[in-house]
This record gives sequence, structure tokens and C-alpha cells, in this order.
Amino acid sequence: LVLLSVKVKWGRELYNDIDVNTDEEPILFKAQLFALTGVQPDRQKVMCKGGILKDDQWNLQIKDVSIDMVEFPAPNLALTRFLLQGAVVLLLGSKESVPEVPTTQVKFIEDMNEVEQATAMRLPAGLTNLGNTCYMNATVQCLNAVPELRTALTTFSNDSTDTMSTAFSISSAMKSIFAQMEKGTTVTPIVLLQALHRASPQFAQTGENGTYRQQDANECWAEILKMLQQKLRATNQDPSNIVQKRYSSFIDQYFGGTFEVKMSSEEVPDEPSTVTTENFLQLSCFISMDVKYMQSGLKSKMRETLVKKSETLGCDAQYIRTYLISRLPAYLTVQFVRFQYKGKEGINAKVLKDIKFPMEFDAYELCTPELQNKLCPMRSKFKDLEDKKMEVDVVKPNVEKEEEKEKQYEQFWFDDDLGSNNSGYYTLQAVLTHKGRSSSSGHYVAWVRSSGDVWFKFDDDEVSSVATEEILRLSGGGDWHCAYVLLYAPRRLEKL
Repeated sequence: LVLLSVKVKWGRELYNDIDVNTDEEPILFKAQLFALTGVQPDRQKVMCKGGILKDDQWNLQIKDVSIDMVEFPAPNLALTRFLLQGAVVLLLGSKESVPEVPTTQVKFIEDMNEVEQATAMRLPAGLTNLGNTCYMNATVQCLNAVPELRTALTTFSNDSTDTMSTAFSISSAMKSIFAQMEKGTTVTPIVLLQALHRASPQFAQTGENGTYRQQDANECWAEILKMLQQKLRATNQDPSNIVQKRYSSFIDQYFGGTFEVKMSSEEVPDEPSTVTTENFLQLSCFISMDVKYMQSGLKSKMRETLVKKSETLGCDAQYIRTYLISRLPAYLTVQFVRFQYKGKEGINAKVLKDIKFPMEFDAYELCTPELQNKLCPMRSKFKDLEDKKMEVDVVKPNVEKEEEKEKQYEQFWFDDDLGSNNSGYYTLQAVLTHKGRSSSSGHYVAWVRSSGDVWFKFDDDEVSSVATEEILRLSGGGDWHCAYVLLYAPRRLEKL
């Protein structure tokens, strides 16, 4: 038995009379050092005159020595230098790092606001970018915000004799994607992309490096709706209701509106005005120097002057053509006409102008007098509800809100027209934005309302929650995301 008495110095600490048994393996001595200093044995380098003590043999001659251990800031490094009497012995070493105080304070669910709660809870599914396919991903996420469309797709039958048509392929792919997105995991929309390429070869164009080219998201939106229009049947039509309007397609029923188009001429007062109708699936907000708000952009092209031949005069005359809405759909799509073709450059250049859009939209003044009269009863109910809420706030301003019960709502459509809007009031449900300078480049993102002031940002497979303030920043005016397509849902009237 060989016992030596040594001194161990580590940093500013000095440990006297430490027994060392050289009949045992050196690792046991390192364990003693660990007990004294907190430096793990695998971090220790015990050195004497440039030699390093091994774990399994005493390869250094140790006699009555002092061990000088000096701590260095370098992690995972310990140096122990053995010296004979009178020599300097060093130990470079550091303990395991102490856990740092969290930079972000821990919050409990009950202390979080709505946006923080949405982030902490399970986020909805994102979509994989298959190479410049953000335009398609953003379109799908916006359309997924329509619950009636999700329901219609679940009832879509794959047992069809027309399985080879592009309309069937896209409808079937949309049904599959929506079902997969319900599970909350990232979805790879390869089947829909292939169907879209067959339906419209322009989406299959590739660049010099073989990757898919960026495409216009609004054109993708229109193409998908056109395909669904052919395959999704209108829903919940009551056969016994003989006055109920009939639709052949769900898209016409819930997304389609109707213009009353009137043509008249002041130069030919004796010539009767002509009135026709035009169907639409989206409204266009035209952008000019004078337009600062969405409402004025919509109205700017609803009255226009043109010159055409008058049958009465037998020559050209000036006519005024006006557009007024005679049927409002439940879901109103508004496209901001932000891209203008530049022949010299051969691109659709982007208009970056800041155009404000409302979170709550009233389409009343865009409608025909006949439709305005039909909208009045439901609009009166909205006003009555707002008046009652104001009375409650005045009478009991500091009363805490009662525990929220499941809300019940009035129907948003006319009795004889399922899928219409019976008030003219809308709530912004989704925004499709573009970031970049042309429609054939840049990046598309979808922003979808979850509930209240909580929104989800769908940047392909990256999903995050944002507040309403972030949505209002999407009005344009710079290189940040600019609103390109807006989807408005019917504003719901709570039952009292």
C-alpha cells in the first residue's frame, strides 16, 4: 500500500493533506478531485512536466507533491500539472455550466393573451413548398377558411365516371388536402400540383435551372374555383321550397354574385336604357392616383363612359355604363389589381401603393335599390343589437363578463337564396399577400382569421399566430407583404 499526502490547489481553493493511493487506478484519484472541485473526471487533464496522467495507469512519477489546480474559462478542459516538491502544479478546469436564467419569462396559459395562447396550443397544418409553389399553398389556405367549402368537399364523391377530367382531379385533390390538414401536420400537396399542371399547363412552366416558375396566385385561385365550380354540387336546397333559387354549383351558390348592368346615353334621351346581368366570382379593386381606400377602388370602375354606335342616331354616341350588385354572395372575394404589364420589360410590374382595407366591410352602397331594400330588415337587427350592448355597457360599465356560453347566430342568407348575404355586412376572413416587385417573382403568404383578434400566418410549412395589428400592416406602401386577394365572410348576428 503506497499512500502519499498531497496538497490540491484549484483556482483560489487549497485542499491540504489529500491522501493518494498509487496502488489504485488513477481514475479513483480523479474521482477525489471531482468530489473536491466539481470538475468531471472526463474533463480533467492531470499534468506534470508536460505529461498527462492517464485513467488506467500511473504514467507519472508521484512522490510527496503539491497539486496546484488553476481554473480556466475554457469549457470541457481541465489541466492538472504534478510537480515535485517546490515545483508549480496547475489544473485547468471548469465545472459544468450552471443553467442560465431563461431570457423569456415563463408564462402560464391563464396569463397569456389570445395570440400567445394560440401559439402555445396546437397550430394548424402548413403546406410544403414544392419549388415556387407558394402561390398555390397560399390559395389553398385561404379557401380552407370557408367552413361550408370544407363540408361540401367532404361530401364530394370519388365514385364518378368522369375521373379522368381535370375538374375531377382538382376537386378530388382538394378534398384529400383538406382532410389531411385536419390532422394538424404538414401536408405535401403534390397531387393537387400535378392536377393543376394538367388543368392549366402555364403552371407547369420551368425556368433555366429546371425548377417551377413563380405564378400569379389570383390566377391559381380562379383556376381552382373554376374546376370546383364544375364538380361541387349546390348544398342543402329544399325541394319543397318552390321559391328558393336553384344553383347547379356550390361555388355559384356561396361565392358567386350578380351585377345589374345598365347602359344609357344622355345624348340619346329617347333611346331606352338597356339592362343586363353579369355574374362574378370576385370584385376588382382598381388602383389609381386618386384611390386610397378599397371602397373607392371598387366604385371607380362601376361607372364608366364609353363610345358606341347608337341605333337611334345612326352614328357614334357617348354612353354611361353602370354596375350595381343585385346578388351578394355569402363569401365575397376582392382582388387588388396590383399588377400592370410592362411591354418593354415583359413583366407584370407591381403597384406598391398603400390601399387601406377594412376589417368589417359594408357593401350596401354598391347594391341596386331593390337589393338595398331587401337588406334593410337584417341591418336593422344588427343596429338593435349594437344599441342593446351600448345600454348594458352604460348601466353596468364595470360588471365582469359572465362565463361565455356557446353563441347562437341568426342565418346570414335570404330564405329564398341559400348561400347569399342578407345584410351586406362582411368580416375579413383571409388575406393573400404578395411580397416582391412582379407577379412572376417574390413570395405569397396566407393570413387567416382563427377567432376574434387571433390570426394565423401560413408561410408554406411555417405557421405562426399574429394579431389584427399585423393584418392592418398588409395594406401596401413598401416592400413588405401587400394584400392581393381578400376573402370576406358574412358578418354573423348573435341571437339574443
